[in-house]
Amino acid sequence: MKLYVDHDRYGEAPQFALVEAVHNSVRDLVRRKLKESGDDWASFVFGSGEKLITKARAGTLHARRLAGKHVHKREAADKLFQEIGPKFATRAGGYTRILKIAHRKGDGAEMARIELIEN
Repeated sequence: MKLYVDHDRYGEAPQFALVEAVHNSVRDLVRRKLKESGDDWASFVFGSGEKLITKARAGTLHARRLAGKHVHKREAADKLFQEIGPKFATRAGGYTRILKIAHRKGDGAEMARIELIEN
């Protein structure tokens, strides 16, 4: 009997390694306001980044602690809550966008740039 899984798995990495890699990519997105990666990986970062910015809009202590579990660096969390959160306070959603760019030189993989939208 075939087992159906109702969620996406990126490769065959253990789940904890996958989660930590997504958290690191989101932290880079918060720090630099853009991140270049593979096309399929950008979709993972897109969802996590949107959720973190939504938490940063609230600005409460509870939201800061929840975001701290994903960002892991105090400087990135401060930037998220002091700069990025208030910037998107009036926006209903859609804080990031994915732009397709050229193929990677070594293996020809599709590349994408995920960036924060400027108001």
